[in-house]
Amino acid sequence: MNRNLVFILLAFAACTQKPVQENINTSEAKEREYIRAIEGEDEDLNLEEITRGEVLISYSDCAECHKEDKRAKGPAFQNIAKRYPNTQAYIDLLTRKVISGGTGSWGSPIMSPHPELKEEDAKAMVSYILSLEK
Repeated sequence: MNRNLVFILLAFAACTQKPVQENINTSEAKEREYIRAIEGEDEDLNLEEITRGEVLISYSDCAECHKEDKRAKGPAFQNIAKRYPNTQAYIDLLTRKVISGGTGSWGSPIMSPHPELKEEDAKAMVSYILSLEK
């Protein structure tokens, strides 16, 4: 009788552990699909530009839709940094996106346009975002 109980408990434990592992793998796969990291070599970013960008973001309306480390209405800044390499080409691309707005890059959220933002300020802000730990 004891052997049967041990066998049932071991079988139950084995069955319950597998879905937990599958959920972890599914969650990781969803996160990778959400971020869709772009391959590329990072370039050195200007520390002064990064610092200026951090200050500009702190005085902007970015926090209404973005948080540094978790999704809100829009993607987390750290997820943006994980997706895009630190290159001038991507800084230019994201600068245009900040100024003109857009949709579709991160699902259904709409990036509001910021036409009043100077290009050099938007570049500094994007440089700060891309500098965040990946």
